[in-house]
Amino acid sequence: MSLQPDQAIEVFYSYAHEDEKMRDKLENHLTLLRRQGVITEWYDRKIGAGKEWHNEIDTHLDSSQIILLLISANFIASDYCWDVEVKRAMERHEAKEARVIPIILDSVDWESAPFGRIQALPKDAKPVKKWRNHNDAFLSIAQGIRIAIKDLIENS
Repeated sequence: MSLQPDQAIEVFYSYAHEDEKMRDKLENHLTLLRRQGVITEWYDRKIGAGKEWHNEIDTHLDSSQIILLLISANFIASDYCWDVEVKRAMERHEAKEARVIPIILDSVDWESAPFGRIQALPKDAKPVKKWRNHNDAFLSIAQGIRIAIKDLIENS
């Protein structure tokens, strides 16, 4: 699966900064999709100097076709993640403008959250930190995202 650069699927990472190392690992595991031109990725650390961070986040939340919610206790506790990013992500998901994919990083009560009815990754929504080998969890996530992208492309 390879797309033209202007056809690449934009992926937005919504995460708590305390989980940045896990976000970095996930980004590494999605490198092949990026190298193949299938995805472009965006997260708040890509905001350039002198730009208004709130506007940049809103712009990318509104333009991304896939929004990854990196779920942990830190994420659930983050007012910004919850009040701004989850709210907008779910609006776009329900309007079928974007696909929200919860990525379960750690054990946390998330099933009753607004995104609790959405199929989560990795496999069986087993938290990444519960896997003996985290790379196996990230492989499961990367494969799940690849399948979601294929579905988006075929149904667009």
